[in-house]
Amino acid sequence: MVRIGAIVLNVSNTSRAAAFWSQALSYQPDINPDFLVPTDSRAPHLHLDSEDRTHIDLWAVDEADQLAETQRLLRLGATRVDWNYPKNADFIVLADPDGTLFCVINTSA
Repeated sequence: MVRIGAIVLNVSNTSRAAAFWSQALSYQPDINPDFLVPTDSRAPHLHLDSEDRTHIDLWAVDEADQLAETQRLLRLGATRVDWNYPKNADFIVLADPDGTLFCVINTSA
């Protein structure tokens, strides 16, 4: 079963955004200071990015779960997005019925 694992937020200045959002949400910087983690493990992470568009990342527990959930989401009306994937990508890019992009992430990769 997938869950919202992260919200990727497009920002113009990741340092400024990290200072604001970490205080606003009481999140802590991860190893990468552009990745903010919640104190409540059930809450989604916040990834700050100046290049990527705002979207959600759905987290799957492993590759089998990722593939099964991708198929389930496609049956629900999602579509595959033609994407230039890096080697060993741990994500699959889909679009919801309105065309909003989101990723299904294999968190065990």
